[in-house]
Amino acid sequence: MRTTILRSSGFTCPSCISRIEGSLSRLPGVERSTVHFSTGRIAVSHDPARIDAGTLVEEVRRLGYESRESPY
Repeated sequence: MRTTILRSSGFTCPSCISRIEGSLSRLPGVERSTVHFSTGRIAVSHDPARIDAGTLVEEVRRLGYESRESPY
């Protein structure tokens, strides 16, 4: 497993957190996702052989939020 950190902005309410976490967690190869509302940090534990960071970014975009991979 690998943990990929994404950074995002534009969260407007706590329900955004549930929506993003749920959607990412349902992707094949994702074990867990955690969104930190106040910092815009999204931590995703996933199998890099099954899903890459670009797919995670695209899923967040599909939900209506811009994100990018971050080293921390």
